[in-house]
Amino acid sequence: MTKGWQKSDWRAKPRVQMPDYMDSAALNAVEAQLAKYPPLVFAGEARRLKKQLALASEGKAFLLQGGDCAESFAEFSADNIRDTFRVMLQMAIVLTYGAKVPVIKVGRMAGQFAKPRSAPTEMIGGVEYASYRGDIINGFEATPEARQPDPARMLQAYTQAAASLNLLRAFSTGGFADIHRVHSWTLGFAEHDKAERYRELSNRISDALDFMTAAGVNADTAHMLTTVDFYTSHEALLLEYEEALCRVDSISGQNVAGSGHMLWIGDRTRQPDGAHVEFCRGVLNPIGLKCGPTTTAEDLKVLMAKLNPQNEAGRLTLIARFGAGKVAEHLPRLVKAAREEGANVVWSCDPMHGNTIKSPSGYKTRPFNAVLSEVREFFAVHKSEGTIPGGVHFEMTGKDVTECTGGLRAVTDENLQDRYHTACDPRLNASQSLELAFLVAEELLAFREVGHRVAL
Repeated sequence: MTKGWQKSDWRAKPRVQMPDYMDSAALNAVEAQLAKYPPLVFAGEARRLKKQLALASEGKAFLLQGGDCAESFAEFSADNIRDTFRVMLQMAIVLTYGAKVPVIKVGRMAGQFAKPRSAPTEMIGGVEYASYRGDIINGFEATPEARQPDPARMLQAYTQAAASLNLLRAFSTGGFADIHRVHSWTLGFAEHDKAERYRELSNRISDALDFMTAAGVNADTAHMLTTVDFYTSHEALLLEYEEALCRVDSISGQNVAGSGHMLWIGDRTRQPDGAHVEFCRGVLNPIGLKCGPTTTAEDLKVLMAKLNPQNEAGRLTLIARFGAGKVAEHLPRLVKAAREEGANVVWSCDPMHGNTIKSPSGYKTRPFNAVLSEVREFFAVHKSEGTIPGGVHFEMTGKDVTECTGGLRAVTDENLQDRYHTACDPRLNASQSLELAFLVAEELLAFREVGHRVAL
């Protein structure tokens, strides 16, 4: 893919949002150990995802990317993986009906252990500590020892990621993903006394499934009704970990990031000459690029040229994250820049990161209405520009947390303290995630019905 590129070339580039390990010998030992481990994902899987994303760039598929803000060692359990996977399947069925195209399911799972932070230190109880940067780097506990970066944490992250992938692969192919079973869970949500607007769409999905069954299309005759493709993704932030798991594909001779099917570059680490762009440009995996308010048209053109020099469809997903009320101000210039370059990209909406506020009770939260508003603005810009809204990107969990306010069950500011479990950013709970899927499906249906010239 990139002639002359070596997986260690990032080390000669400026680095940001990465820890400084005090014990270099311990770091070298961990990297050497990881380099001996099997990759977590394989080149063929990454290529298959890329082909599916290429369809999303043409409006022939739709990307659903979601999962934890930052995966936790302490909360790691089979139940948590199952619950998030289940909600994503429910969301995918609803979105499939709205988009009338396959939904590509990509979890923020089995690798999303590191988080960029706005400052290197934080105040807790009047004491200044090094910022918590995710369990793969340091501990959440407010002690100087816990906040010290520890390279051994990379080994625990690998083990957890491997176990997560093992369970996700079993869920994907072992019958848990049967479309009739998944939709039966969704019907329970639609029976809520305030869910009348979603009940009609849910019933229409039921009718479609009943018709398929009557026509003889069932689990016995159609394998696709009981299995799904499910991919993993995370922000490529800790590059020592990424390099150690990078491998050469025996078929193509290209380098593949073995840590996850899809990697993305954050809005804080997208410097064109920086370490993160340097690493990601050389691997064959699909790459996401977060685009915030400070992303200029020229920035985007340079980054697209670096990350996708062959203009390969499905290679690059641009993940817009501006905040409610700001999409119309910022997204059009990026859409026009991509059009001017003739760039093959998938446009995805991250309505989470630009809508984080501090609640009156002191909790960091995200209002559900602001999240929904940004999604609607994203669709409106693409209608106006004649381009394709190719996906959505959410921080969410299958647990019944109270971290984002609003939604069908009306989480209030006073409720935030009840089950506020996130170590970093607030996540949509299971009910809010599914409700958002219904509302995005409405946007997709409306997008089709207006006879938009770029048909989904």
